[in-house]
Amino acid sequence: MIDHVGLAVTDYQRSFDFYTAALAPLGYALVEKHGGNAGFGPPGMPLFWLHHQPETQSRTHVAFVASNRAGVRAFYDAAIAAGATDNGAPGLREIYHPHYYGAFVIDPDGNNVEAVCHHPDSDGDIA
Repeated sequence: MIDHVGLAVTDYQRSFDFYTAALAPLGYALVEKHGGNAGFGPPGMPLFWLHHQPETQSRTHVAFVASNRAGVRAFYDAAIAAGATDNGAPGLREIYHPHYYGAFVIDPDGNNVEAVCHHPDSDGDIA
């Protein structure tokens, strides 16, 4: 159900150092880092992200798993129809990996909510 969670942090280095130390006993470490983003988790699976944002309205980001890209589009359309604000239309986000297909909305309380499919087939279900 949950693909990953992200926190916006105002002091990136302080938070990076804190989570590096705090997550180590749980077996989680830095998996991926680019720009002001750091992903922690088990090897090869960045499930918990820090995002540097000096000022932010919302500090929470949750991404839900979609079994296919059509599901990402359906999530986006339903969320917009239910009152969400666009924060990134459905599409590839190759900065993350070549098959990362996601859509982002801001919910009524200002949280950044995403649906994501990692499957390379545009509408193929994940087994």
